[in-house]
Amino acid sequence: MRTSIARLVTLALLVAACSPSEAAESTSTTSTSTTSSTTTSTSSTTSTLAPPETSLINGLPVADPTLMDRRVLAVKIDNHPLARPQSGIDQADMVMEMLVEGITRFITVWHESDSEYLGPNRSGRPTDANLLPAFNEPTFTISGAQGWVQNMITGNGVNLIKELSTGTFRISDRRAPHNLYVNTVALRETADEREYPDLPPEGPIWEFGAMPQTATPAASVTMHFGTNTVVWDWDETERLWLRTADGREGMVRDEEGEETRIGVPVMVALYANQYSVNGLPSSEVTGSGEAYVFANGRYVAGTWEREELTDWFTLTDADGKMIEVPAGKVWVSLVSANRDLEIAPETTE
Repeated sequence: MRTSIARLVTLALLVAACSPSEAAESTSTTSTSTTSSTTTSTSSTTSTLAPPETSLINGLPVADPTLMDRRVLAVKIDNHPLARPQSGIDQADMVMEMLVEGITRFITVWHESDSEYLGPNRSGRPTDANLLPAFNEPTFTISGAQGWVQNMITGNGVNLIKELSTGTFRISDRRAPHNLYVNTVALRETADEREYPDLPPEGPIWEFGAMPQTATPAASVTMHFGTNTVVWDWDETERLWLRTADGREGMVRDEEGEETRIGVPVMVALYANQYSVNGLPSSEVTGSGEAYVFANGRYVAGTWEREELTDWFTLTDADGKMIEVPAGKVWVSLVSANRDLEIAPETTE
């Protein structure tokens, strides 16, 4: 039996309790005995515990630091109404959402995390080829793509694993093409067998830090992707942005059939010009555009810049200062530069 998917409530607790800024420190003297949540004094020695290793993708503490010294694995995820609820996406280090043909699809990003029941898996698009080179020759799993799209992806230094490879499988309770699932642990073994590069990202992709107290309150964020409308509502109790898509609560379903709400503590929205490549919708992900970072029921607005495909997005505020992204599972949305994003202010009750 594959491992079941952990609950998003657990994620909220992790974010609340395991911030990288909460490094444990112990100081002691011979004459004082003091106990607190972080300090205990019992002897004449003084020791400082090293801060925990933190994810290069989302800034969260990593339980097994050895997992950081390996490749990034990306998996394309279906978002057709018949593909919902998806499975396993809540365990990804980061999720990116972008427009395809009238709807959106996701890229889930896996570095120190894995899922044995992830899907549905779908085909690649030109935007993927221009986003993923920033992860240092990652491995990308798709159900297929037109030949020229595959050439575009591999030509940009991204290694492909496609349908029918070890680590992909069909589930019986959905119809094709919405029934292809993957096991990321097995996909990593496939990448090893093919001798794909096993290189970690070259450094943290964001400048991680706390949301400033001056950030603007927000109760909800609405994003329009073609015919899809996605609303994220801030839940103060869960400390998560909760997803609603096309008027229905966004859910994830584990292998046992249990469903939980999609919720994330941190969101990054990037305005991207939309264009077409051989009839396929694409998002322009180099150059610059407006950017928003959402966390703790607040947001900061600024600008993103990205010069090369091997770079990641640099975020700066109106004063030219770096915008820090709070630690937490991150959901990145590439929204149309036609300002298809609406922010509702804090509710007053």
